Amino acid sequence: MHFYRILQPFRAITLDLDNTLYNNHPIINQAESESISFLQKYHPALLTLQQKDYNRTRTLLKIVSPNIPHNANYLRWESLRITLLNAGLTKNLAESAADSATDIVIYWRNKINISFKTHNILSALSSKWPLIAITNGNANPNSCGLHKYFYDILRAGVDGRAKPHTDMYQLASKRLGLPCKNILHVGDDLNTDIKGAIFAGMQSCWINRYNHYINDYVTINKKFLPNFKISTLVSLTKFL
Repeated sequence: MHFYRILQPFRAITLDLDNTLYNNHPIINQAESESISFLQKYHPALLTLQQKDYNRTRTLLKIVSPNIPHNANYLRWESLRITLLNAGLTKNLAESAADSATDIVIYWRNKINISFKTHNILSALSSKWPLIAITNGNANPNSCGLHKYFYDILRAGVDGRAKPHTDMYQLASKRLGLPCKNILHVGDDLNTDIKGAIFAGMQSCWINRYNHYINDYVTINKKFLPNFKISTLVSLTKFL
């Protein structure tokens, strides 16, 4: 645990999900692989379709339609639809395939294996503080048994704009009945979780699961330093 600034007493915790409570990289890689495999078999025009084709469309769509990324499921669906139209499919075929491919991704990306240790940590934390999940992704905590630890679960697109916009942080504050300064946000992403929490006036904890360097981030603006850094979730139990 490394402190960058003074931590004031907090009365609730908000938590990111992906790559904060579990390693999301192999999960999403599997989901995307299954989706592309389905599409390659769906139509002869898609036989050589690759993940990079979808990624290229997704990147361009985020640029030309900046509001779409606030809903992860719709961003994926629309990116797939455009990719399939560009490959020569008719409107009906493209939309039907995008529906099925999106469903496949949602199915596989919720095959999350939560360790007993993480369950125990969240159980201990939720016994002392109300917890709210704040996620830009589309994981469903109900599918992996995480929902029972949370007072509420806020999702980008449904409950406001994606982090680092402050919508979900402010909504969490409202639902908890606490000012943002009395809430600690924990997340793995400096540019979304930490920056968003600071914009909202929350205190913040950066969980650096993958040994990233903070130097380039804080060189841009030192006001975006988190209150403290940890490398594993269990470190939070030191405050119990």
